[in-house]
Amino acid sequence: MRDGPVIEARGLNLVFETGDGPVHALKDVDLSVGRGDFVSFIGPSGCGKTTFLRVAADLEEPTGGTIAVNGVSPAEARRARAYGYVFQAAGLFPWRTIAGNVRLPLEIMGYARSEQAARVARVLEMVELAGFENRYPWQLSGGMQQRASIARALAFDADLLLMDEPFGALDEIVRDKLNEQLLALWARTGKTIAFVTHSIPEAVYLSTRIVVMSPRPGRVTDVIESPLPRERPLHIRESREFLEIAGRVRDGLRAGMGEEV
Repeated sequence: MRDGPVIEARGLNLVFETGDGPVHALKDVDLSVGRGDFVSFIGPSGCGKTTFLRVAADLEEPTGGTIAVNGVSPAEARRARAYGYVFQAAGLFPWRTIAGNVRLPLEIMGYARSEQAARVARVLEMVELAGFENRYPWQLSGGMQQRASIARALAFDADLLLMDEPFGALDEIVRDKLNEQLLALWARTGKTIAFVTHSIPEAVYLSTRIVVMSPRPGRVTDVIESPLPRERPLHIRESREFLEIAGRVRDGLRAGMGEEV
């Protein structure tokens, strides 16, 4: 295991050239994500939260500054299978069973069939989908489909999990349950998680650190270290400490919106 930050950005910039002129998606972002951290990114739409994850995943190329994942470039980290990525939509293939969807990256990476089967069984157990191996995505609820997507990202045992608002389309009851399950999964696996959300309660409940971002050009306006214990029952959201953190996040978002005006 490498020492140092899992993700480290210094002076990171990304400008998209469009027909209407340049769009400054990220501006002078300095940020470190430590090993074993659960870091949430929150801010208004278009503030660069997803863009930051995509740069870390080598899906976008920065136009300035530097970013390293496990001490190497995002391209090298991608080739080393250093991370799993969970998108906003589950993105499961409807013609493959749940086991078949989870197994797909292992097939692409050339794992032996016996190893594929063992890994699929292990990660489906982790996300509480054991027994659903032979179901198809359309036979599962939205929450179960997202858990299958998380299992797929965990299948090759990367230390870093990049999650782009995976629960945003789900109702509040299902979202609460998946938040609890994700925290339990994080505690069991020790993964480093970078998580994009638009929900203040979700960010505060899940995170060891909360990164508040401003509207475009996307900048980090605050990084909040959470004093909450790592074991967090849902009712912790009613505590004074929780509400104080949520208030600081809300103030940071309002300040950022004020700067835009």
